[in-house]
Amino acid sequence: MISDVKQTAEQKMAKSIETLKADLAKVRTGRAHTGLLDHIHVDYYGTQMPLSQVANVTLADPRTIGVQPWEKKMIPVVEKAIRDSDLGLNPATSGDMIRVPMPALTEERRRDLIKVVHKEAEAAKIAVRNVRRDANDHLKKLLKDKECSEDDERRAHDDLQKLTDRFIAEADRLLQQKEADLMAI
Repeated sequence: MISDVKQTAEQKMAKSIETLKADLAKVRTGRAHTGLLDHIHVDYYGTQMPLSQVANVTLADPRTIGVQPWEKKMIPVVEKAIRDSDLGLNPATSGDMIRVPMPALTEERRRDLIKVVHKEAEAAKIAVRNVRRDANDHLKKLLKDKECSEDDERRAHDDLQKLTDRFIAEADRLLQQKEADLMAI
């Protein structure tokens, strides 16, 4: 029983860190990467489709993303979707290719992005701590129902704390890495 609680807690904590990695990938640095456009949806004949399902997204160069819709009449729709997104990008069409240049980040914009990154990391840490709290409650219930001994419960609490510390350290490492990326010119 105790091993199940610890294993479930570890899986949930790992999922929180994976979510943090995905959220940090969306915060753009000065470099272009195709993952920036992952959350953009395009109106494809009345259905909202992810951009990656209606166009080929590639890196033209380190500061430019190339988007090539599979159908010619989708070019203005894709261009409008990118322009209207919350990324502040200004795509330009040349033939059947849409070029999305990454503007250079100003110092003020970098500071704002660092604040966003800190909030994301704090949310991940809170999620990890909530998983620990739920697991500890479950362990207390096991003890109360006499399904484990006090010593086993104490050891499990200590293991959960070590697990929590490990995942919070991972969140801090990801935060520092992203901060360094944002401040690099």
